[in-house]
Amino acid sequence: MEQRLLGRSGLRVPALGFGAGTFGGQGPLFSAWGQTDVQGARRLIDICLEAGVNLFDTADVYSAGASEEILGAALEGRRHAALISTKVTLRTGDGPNDAGWSRHHLTEATHAALRRLKTDHIDILQLHAFDAHTPVEQMLRTLDELVRAGKVRAIGASNFAGWQLMKALAAADRLGTERFVANQTYYSLIGRDYEWELMPLGLDQGVGALVWSPLGWGRLTGKIRRGAPLPAGSRLHETAGFAPPVGEERLYRVVDALLQVAEESGRTVPQVAINWLLQRPTVASVLIGARDEAQLRQNLGAVGWNLTPAQVATLDAASAVTPPYPHYPYWNGQFTELAPPAVPLALG
Repeated sequence: MEQRLLGRSGLRVPALGFGAGTFGGQGPLFSAWGQTDVQGARRLIDICLEAGVNLFDTADVYSAGASEEILGAALEGRRHAALISTKVTLRTGDGPNDAGWSRHHLTEATHAALRRLKTDHIDILQLHAFDAHTPVEQMLRTLDELVRAGKVRAIGASNFAGWQLMKALAAADRLGTERFVANQTYYSLIGRDYEWELMPLGLDQGVGALVWSPLGWGRLTGKIRRGAPLPAGSRLHETAGFAPPVGEERLYRVVDALLQVAEESGRTVPQVAINWLLQRPTVASVLIGARDEAQLRQNLGAVGWNLTPAQVATLDAASAVTPPYPHYPYWNGQFTELAPPAVPLALG
């Protein structure tokens, strides 16, 4: 398994990580994702570690904490072989301080995650959302204290807008505290908004992307086809209301291109979609999920090979969208001579 640097942290992560959102199966969203118990989790983790996938991602809100508990139990006796990433910030209870990134909640949420994970440290702690009610300085000092105490090794953000992430990075530089090195972000062939602002920011500031939902919330599994009804077993029946919208014609255009490239390369549609992501700038690790061994082994087949430039161009063209102002002048080449050389101007 290829190992990649996570931003400017010096920490190396596998090109594929495992998303433990399928562990637990509690609540309307997560029960649709999967209902893996401890025994099943141990088997999936066995397969991951054998393949060199040692990054496991979860969050305190996944199945109301059950995902963390199952991951911690499944890693007992081999915690040293794994990198654990988890997320805090979203509401976990009915109390007034059970959400956000105040010193109180960040400290309590981190300690609770440590207990559920049965570990003395979290390798990558990420804030699950931006908190507009708490000063970034308070948040950064709290995270810095957790790092200095040895309870957290690296920090990151998730679901931040570009200005929110840059505000936190600038404040960290001003204060001399730990800065974000990871950005856990939605990115797929049918969700390329990450490229407009967050990708150039990541290149400029040394923030690596941990990609979630690389198959577009289950739309790029190969089971959805033009002119065919949604398969009976698709989890989109339960999760479509949570998924970012995508136009039907664009979806089918991307699916048609994926089917073409999959046939040319002898790979599956999910493998092609994930491999395309692995060739994008700033991507440190793509988080794959699986409800069973067969699904996991298929997703693991996305590495060890590369799409050809012509195949990448086919997928780029099928998935391309014109970004909104002020991004589009950079994408159509109007401001080429003014852009930093590290920032890609035409990613498709």
